Amino acid sequence: MPKTRVNPTRMELTRLKGKLATAVRGHKLLKDKRDELMRQFLELVRENKALREEVEAGINEANKNFVLARLAMSTEAVNVAFMSSKQEVTLDVSSKNIMSVEVPVFKSQTRTSDENDIYSYGLAFTSSDLDDAVGSLSDLLPKMLELAEKEKACQMMAAEIEKTRRRVNALEHVMIPDYKENIKYITMKLDENDRSSQIRLMKVKNQMLEETYHYEAKAEAAAKEIAAKYAAEDAAEDNNE
Repeated sequence: MPKTRVNPTRMELTRLKGKLATAVRGHKLLKDKRDELMRQFLELVRENKALREEVEAGINEANKNFVLARLAMSTEAVNVAFMSSKQEVTLDVSSKNIMSVEVPVFKSQTRTSDENDIYSYGLAFTSSDLDDAVGSLSDLLPKMLELAEKEKACQMMAAEIEKTRRRVNALEHVMIPDYKENIKYITMKLDENDRSSQIRLMKVKNQMLEETYHYEAKAEAAAKEIAAKYAAEDAAEDNNE
């Protein structure tokens, strides 16, 4: 018996067969999408891992330079050096489509094109370690933005993979088996109805023929005649003996 109540009609059977065909096609497309998402996700994870290691190494190097600069300069001198800034960074956010997933794309732009504007202080009264630290952080900015872009893309693709996996499982283990079970049930009911109708038609036909040609009376008379013939033959054999 099907899990849901269905009308065992040919129209319902045709409708369910159409739904089953659509579900099977959708299941195949979703499986292909899931596999492609997994392939691109794993590739993106490998790129993200390598980029994160590179960024972390650069940040550690910049921190070392900052520590050396703090040792060579007083706290007040460091605070004065970063009191005002010459350069400004603007971040533009757009998106690109990866297998129906809108992942972010970050693009940075500086206010001026002069590379030396990253130093907001005079170079005569500061340590070279401070210059190295600021320069290394400035060089790391594009990679840090790329890392943020890739990590966000990984999160969004992982969520899409999970959603696609649930849909594939729902189609494979719930909807498609239910459609097949309902189709089997309706087919059995229709076959049973066809057999019942055929038997009724045969009975009606036999009844009409009997009313018209009296087949049963003739058959009964023929049976009686054959029985009488056999009885006469048996009686003749007894007399001969």
